[in-house]
Amino acid sequence: MRLQVPALLVLVVMTAAPACASGFDEKIPDQQSIAALEARASQALPREQCFLYAELVHQMTELSLRQYASGDFDKSASLLKQIQTLAHKIHLSVGDDNRRLKGAEILLRHTAFRLTEMLHASSFEDRDLVEQTLAQVSQVQTEAMLQVFRK
Repeated sequence: MRLQVPALLVLVVMTAAPACASGFDEKIPDQQSIAALEARASQALPREQCFLYAELVHQMTELSLRQYASGDFDKSASLLKQIQTLAHKIHLSVGDDNRRLKGAEILLRHTAFRLTEMLHASSFEDRDLVEQTLAQVSQVQTEAMLQVFRK
C-alpha cells in the first residue's frame, strides 16, 4: 500500500504539471487581438489597466518571438519598442488600488522569461534592443511583485 500512494501522487503530478505550464502560450496572438486588447486597455478603469497592459505586453512578446523566429526582424523590433512603451505605462499604473495585480505580476514574470529566451537566440545586432526590453519588463515585474507583498 505504501508504494501505491507515492506512485499515484507521481502520476497526478506528472499529468498536472504540463497542463499548468502550457496555460500562457496556448493562444497564438495576432495583430487583431492585440489591437482589440490595446483599445480595451486604454479605455479601462485605472484599477484594471495594470493587468490589461501586462496581458498586452505578454501577447506582443509572444508575437514578437514568432516574428523573430520566422525571420521578420523589423516587425519583431517594432513590437519590442512598443513593449517598452507599454512597460512604462505599467510602471505608472502599479498602485495600491489595483485588481488582479498578482495575475499581472505572473504574466510579467513569464514575459521576462520569454524575453530571456529571445535574448539567448538573438543575433548580436538585435541583442541591445532585446536587453533593454527585458530590463524594463523585469523592472515593472519587480515593482508589481513588491506591491503584491505590501498588501
